[in-house]
Amino acid sequence: MNAPAKTVRRSPGTVLLNAPYMVWAGLFIIIPLFLVLYYALIDSDGNFTLNNLKELGNYTDVIFRSFWYSIIATVICLVVAYPFVYVVCKFGPTSKKLTNMFVTLPMWINLLIKTYCLTTLMDNNGLINQFMAFLGFGRLPLLNNTGAVIFGMVYNYLPYMILPIFNVMSRMDNSLMEAAEDLGCSPMQRLRRVVLPLSMPGVISGIIMVFIPSVSTFYISSKMGGTENSMIGDLIERQIRVQNDLSVAAAISLLLMVVILVSMFVLNRFSDDNEGGSMLV
Repeated sequence: MNAPAKTVRRSPGTVLLNAPYMVWAGLFIIIPLFLVLYYALIDSDGNFTLNNLKELGNYTDVIFRSFWYSIIATVICLVVAYPFVYVVCKFGPTSKKLTNMFVTLPMWINLLIKTYCLTTLMDNNGLINQFMAFLGFGRLPLLNNTGAVIFGMVYNYLPYMILPIFNVMSRMDNSLMEAAEDLGCSPMQRLRRVVLPLSMPGVISGIIMVFIPSVSTFYISSKMGGTENSMIGDLIERQIRVQNDLSVAAAISLLLMVVILVSMFVLNRFSDDNEGGSMLV
C-alpha cells in the first residue's frame, strides 16, 4: 500500500512572507484580468453582450498581420540565435560570460528608448541613409514598411531567444558529444541527434518569450511601420484613446490573453521545468 500523502503545513512566518506578493498579485494581476473579462462582455449600458467579441471580425486583417509579423520575427530570432549560441558554447568560461554580458546589456535599456534610437538611425535623414548617400547609393526607404516592423521586433527581442537556449545548451554534458563522436557521428549528426533534442526546452522557451511580446507590441509597429502596418497593440490603443471604446479594447485584449495562456500551456507541455530559463551562468 502506498503511504498516505503528507499534508504540508506552512508556518505563520512563511504565510507572512508570502502575504505581500499575494496582495500584489491580487491587486495588479488577478483583478485587472477580471476587469478585462468584465468589460469585454458588457455594452456601454452595462448589459451582458457578445457583440464586442463579434466586433473582432472587423479587425481580422490587423489580427492576422500581428500574428504573421510575430511568427516571422520569432523564426528570424531562432535562426540567428541558435547557431550563435552553438558557437558561443564552444568558448571558454571567460569568453562565455563576456559574450553573455554583451547579450544581456541591451535588455537593461528601455524598449522605447532603443526603438526611438533605432528609428533615428534608419530615418531618411538618419546616419545610415547619410552614409549611403555619401557612398553614392542614394537614400533607402528603411522605415514605414513591413521589413522595418519585423526588424524592430528582432532587434528588441533577440536576447530573449538567445538566453534560454544558451542556458540549456551550456549545461549539456560534453560526454554525450564525445560518445556520439566515438560512435561515428559526424558533426551534423551530433547536432541533429544530440544537441537539437536536448536543447528543445530552451528553444521552446525562447519561442514563447519572443512571440508573446511581439504579437502584443504597439510602439515598435507605430514608430517604425506607420499606420499601414498597425498591429493588435496599436488597435487596442486606438480603441481607448481615439474611439473611447473600452469594451472593444477589452475584447481584443481578451484575445491576447487567450493566446498567452495557450502559449504558456505549450511551454509547460513541451519544456522541462528545470530548463529553458534565462538565468546567467
